[in-house]
Amino acid sequence: MNRVFIPLNLAQPDPVPADAVVDSLSGLTMGTSWSVRLIRPEGSSQEAIQEGIQRQLDLVVAQMSTWSEDSDLSRYNHAAADSWHVLPEHFMKVLDCALAVAERSGGAYDPSVGPLVNLWGFGPDPKRADRPDEAAIARERQRCGWQRIRIDRTRHALLQPGGLYLDFSSIAKGYGVDLVAAYLRSIGAVSYLVEVGGELYGQGVKADGQPWWVGMEHPPATSDTHEQVQSIAALHGVALATSGDYRRYFEDDDRRYSHTIDPRSAQPVAHALASVAVLHADCMTADAWATALMVLGDEEGLALALGNGLAALFVSRDGNGFRERLTPAMQAMLG
Repeated sequence: MNRVFIPLNLAQPDPVPADAVVDSLSGLTMGTSWSVRLIRPEGSSQEAIQEGIQRQLDLVVAQMSTWSEDSDLSRYNHAAADSWHVLPEHFMKVLDCALAVAERSGGAYDPSVGPLVNLWGFGPDPKRADRPDEAAIARERQRCGWQRIRIDRTRHALLQPGGLYLDFSSIAKGYGVDLVAAYLRSIGAVSYLVEVGGELYGQGVKADGQPWWVGMEHPPATSDTHEQVQSIAALHGVALATSGDYRRYFEDDDRRYSHTIDPRSAQPVAHALASVAVLHADCMTADAWATALMVLGDEEGLALALGNGLAALFVSRDGNGFRERLTPAMQAMLG
């Protein structure tokens, strides 16, 4: 059974030639893959577009990767206490979005949670297969707190108070999607679908007049799981981001520890919510909100999504199956 979501108030798409061919491009970035499907603007080459896309994503890595010691983010994270750092425009744009979601989520989303992400084995540090001890958790927790972030707007500078470690992993892929989409618009593309590590943005229609239809990610079924409803969404001027507890995890003493860390408890999330998908005008914001809602769980997360008018789909484990809850904004998109 398929369920269809069609975003409301879609702008009229630009027409494309009846014989337009969809090109497919792909590559690697941020420890994952990217793919783009597009109707190439007249006079452009696949090679030039491939290089242009990769440049956008390489910029994100150069500024925001915790895995690269040479990135702007890594240099800031390891800088001396009480030092100021002038940072690039893209970096600051992502930080501003992260701080806005941190404030509106009451700290459920926190770009300074990096020390805990690393401690639990989900960052650049070596992976682990057991739970860290309480002393280590308490120590790294002291380094976190988005309220410690101080910005000099005049100089576009950020204070390193000492030990603050920012992590944009939950928002950088979404921003990469937005940068690629902006690049494609800049070269005259009017129909394309961008994907980076599962986060998506679509624009326009294909030659047959159909929008870019995408399947919405769902937690994997098991042999005991009841049949699931499959959801698809039309992406035209809309982004889709998904956060789930099944993407990365380790197990210790028969307990699963997810890569999604709750900054408030310093622990991996431990509730019934398995995944949450957010549709939004831009992928950076969708990415951050999906993480915030995943941290909060289906009850708190749903309340926050309602309060912010978000279009979100919550999928929670319920016995041998899954229970789905849609916000009114998402419900309104049902075709």
